[in-house]
Amino acid sequence: MSTDVLFEIGVEELPARFIDQAERELKARTISWFKEMRIPFSEIVTFSTPRRLAVLIRQVSHKQKSIEEEVRGPALKIAKDEQGSWTKAAIGFTKGQGKTTDDLYTKDINGTTYTFIKKRTDGKETFSILPAFKDIILSIPFNQTMRWGEESIRYARPIRWLVALFGDKVIPFEIAHVKTGNVTKGHRFLGENVTITEPKQYEMLLQEQYVIVDPKKRETSILEGIKEIEKNEHVHIPIDEKLLNEVRNLVEYPTVFMGNFEKEFLDLPEEVLIISMKEHQRYFPVKSTDGQLLPHFIGVRNGDQYALDNVVKGNEKVLRARLADARFFYEEDQNIEIDSFQEMLKTVVFQEKLGTIHDKVQRVKLMTEKIAKRLQLNKDLVRKSVQAASLSKFDLVTNMVNEFTELQGVMGEKYALLKGEDADVAKAISEHYMPLHAQGELPNTIIGSIVSVADKLDTIVGCIHVGLRPTGSQDPYGLRRQAIGILRIMDKEKWQIKVEDIVQIAIDLYKNIDIPGMESTELSEAVLSFLKHRIEYLFKQQSIESDIIRAVIDHEIGVLAYAKDKAQLLSRKRNEETFKTTQEALVRVLNLSEKAERTKIDVDILSTPSEKVLYQSYLETKEVYSEAADANQALNALARLSDPIHEFFEHNMVMAKEEHIRHNRLALLYEISTLIHSFANLQLIEWNQHF
Repeated sequence: MSTDVLFEIGVEELPARFIDQAERELKARTISWFKEMRIPFSEIVTFSTPRRLAVLIRQVSHKQKSIEEEVRGPALKIAKDEQGSWTKAAIGFTKGQGKTTDDLYTKDINGTTYTFIKKRTDGKETFSILPAFKDIILSIPFNQTMRWGEESIRYARPIRWLVALFGDKVIPFEIAHVKTGNVTKGHRFLGENVTITEPKQYEMLLQEQYVIVDPKKRETSILEGIKEIEKNEHVHIPIDEKLLNEVRNLVEYPTVFMGNFEKEFLDLPEEVLIISMKEHQRYFPVKSTDGQLLPHFIGVRNGDQYALDNVVKGNEKVLRARLADARFFYEEDQNIEIDSFQEMLKTVVFQEKLGTIHDKVQRVKLMTEKIAKRLQLNKDLVRKSVQAASLSKFDLVTNMVNEFTELQGVMGEKYALLKGEDADVAKAISEHYMPLHAQGELPNTIIGSIVSVADKLDTIVGCIHVGLRPTGSQDPYGLRRQAIGILRIMDKEKWQIKVEDIVQIAIDLYKNIDIPGMESTELSEAVLSFLKHRIEYLFKQQSIESDIIRAVIDHEIGVLAYAKDKAQLLSRKRNEETFKTTQEALVRVLNLSEKAERTKIDVDILSTPSEKVLYQSYLETKEVYSEAADANQALNALARLSDPIHEFFEHNMVMAKEEHIRHNRLALLYEISTLIHSFANLQLIEWNQHF
């Protein structure tokens, strides 16, 4: 026989950002618990609203599965004495398992004979086990928890009611003095308490009480309401998935409406209007069919159509006040010169050990100039890049960004243009924050790209310098995201500058600052190690194997775009027999070169034909390698050494008795290894998995 089971956790309003994760955790933990408890079921469905988390387990068996397990006892030599009688150890073992020595049998395990007993555990009645589900409810993780009243337990929000049903029977337990029952609560204002007589009625009964417990159905309802307005009003309403997800988790019974605001507010930058609507009021902006922002907004009410006009008016009033504030800030900011804003940056701390934002801007300016020159940009682009770096942070102290932090960079661009700044410079002020997240859009201009890299690298070097390297899930300064941004930009732009060189530029700018921290070489190693981990993450996203990535960046990262080309090439080549032959030869050189010190090759000591051929092949390969146009040509150049290397090892004893010959041969191998290492450390590529 089987019966449906329902658990509902009724709480005070959960933050929207908690709900999806909590629902996923509830489902995963329920599945795991029922399997662990050996309770068969057919399906698990979860529900969530701001006021509840619920799980419905369908067709739950009335009885736990019985199990038969093999329990190992003492070794036979301990279980029996010299006369062959069972010892106290054997008797004690059987008693502990509720058996007798007649039930013992033996098995050999790794050469030792052990005693065993087969033990059957009969399944219990499911109803008697279900009260322990209380532990699953309490185990759901939340980013933040609280205590309430005199309770010692912590939860996202206070628990106000609990439903726990096995068919029509209440599963008895309590949490924080709240006892389980069969009564749930409808919508806070429109619904009533309702008794659930069987779990399968749950969703339908709450729908009647103005609660849509399925978040997907609430989302569908919102989208249908938006589409209806689009059709009736001949407008376009862009759907922001993040906002849609948040709004569905703010309401239990969504009703979509359209409100209006005064046309004169359209004089504000579009980004200001959209941020005011989305981030502060959770409204969807409305556009014309040709993409122009209109003086309307879409809101979602937690309720039905009753007195909707009053709701619309109330929301219009709130937004009007928001936009009036924004207009005031916008106008006030324009009365202040950019130089004054920059002066204010001297009072804004970047990081307590790293100085102010003004200090940071000075470093970013110098780094930007050095990078621009290393990239051989013309003088005009260098000048514009430095100017963009100089102005990159001034908007942080504007009224508008102080109120709407999401507009940093955006307002910098707007205000710079209003003050007559060059359009390329203004654009870079906005772009230098890109990407806003790991997979976000990258800067479209070379100036924006340079300032973005300089700004992010200054943060990474500074934070690692003073011991703020990310640990585990803790990354308060977003260094991992910023590192990914740097690497993605360098890859996209195909910058012909080594990562090591650009890191050194940043480190040099900290040398003259009295900051207690790492010594320069140690700092360089720490920063490059951090970046290598991010490169591995980035390249793995492009289906490149870890051992290949490590091989390519082991000696140095070099030019990032070239490093990726090498990694992609080796990833393709690793399964080719011809490459295996080349790799084996080159790895033999790398292995022996570890015993060598860098000394000059004495050509006059080279005596055997194969030794001379290898030396000549090395010289020719070195020249061809240095002129290689891409990774494929470079690898082909190294492949020329394969046969001469095999011949050399076939006919020469590298570790010759004569010291001068031994040192000379090791010196030759060392020089060849340097060439190989500049391409990749082929020792790190795991042959056995692929050949």
